[in-house]
Amino acid sequence: MSWAPSQTRKPPRILSIAGSDSSGGAGIQADLKTITMLGGYGMTAITAVTAQNTTGVLGVETLPASFIADQIAACLSDIGADAIKIGMVGSRAIANAIERALVDSKAPVVFDPVMVATSGSVLADDETIRGFDLLMSISRVVTPNLPELAALTGIECDSDEAIAEAAELLIARHGCAVLVKGGHAAGRDVTDRLFDPEGRYASFTDPKIDTRHTHGTGCTLSAALATFLGHRMPLEHAVRLARNFTREAISAAPGFGSGAGPMGHQAVRKID
Repeated sequence: MSWAPSQTRKPPRILSIAGSDSSGGAGIQADLKTITMLGGYGMTAITAVTAQNTTGVLGVETLPASFIADQIAACLSDIGADAIKIGMVGSRAIANAIERALVDSKAPVVFDPVMVATSGSVLADDETIRGFDLLMSISRVVTPNLPELAALTGIECDSDEAIAEAAELLIARHGCAVLVKGGHAAGRDVTDRLFDPEGRYASFTDPKIDTRHTHGTGCTLSAALATFLGHRMPLEHAVRLARNFTREAISAAPGFGSGAGPMGHQAVRKID
């Protein structure tokens, strides 16, 4: 089955709250590419400006929390949003400001709890991670990878049972669905697992793509998921399509850079 955005109705309005990646592979830049390719209208509230490339993050400058709140308010008060994606936060104060700015919003929120860049650079300290509780509590779905899930719960996520226990703990604490990304697990396949507050469970397994060009995969997946939710798709189907988009973008990577290279968003014209 193929999916393509409608050419007749207005595009869903997607607000990305995240950091800027100067090399264009992750963060706000990856989000806007994804949202556009999937038929959405992208808006941004930038939390931080980074100097980075495929080899690592060379510097980070966070923006004032009050100004980030102003960006969010400017978008929501005029254009509005059908879905919201939160990525790199930058500080505990910024997490607090984002929660206050979104607490009355009715749009579904997808929160990617970014802690470490693909290159290995740390993007969230312990105090910032403690602020993630506020953001998970206003989210429709949270998308941690296995190390992030372990950090959020204190559970070593080294088995199917432990992963389920950790996901259920987040659901009990925050009432959000949890999409656990399994790319860090050993083996030839990658399995992502979706748990929701209604007790439903779904898993998605595909062969791992053998490539170093994975810069921005988490940003892309969460932005795609937000866009499909903005298209009013059911959560499980939105996850399936977001994963397909991300995998196709990885496969179409242009091969830029000497480290963890960027993906090929521009090559994905439809989703199967």
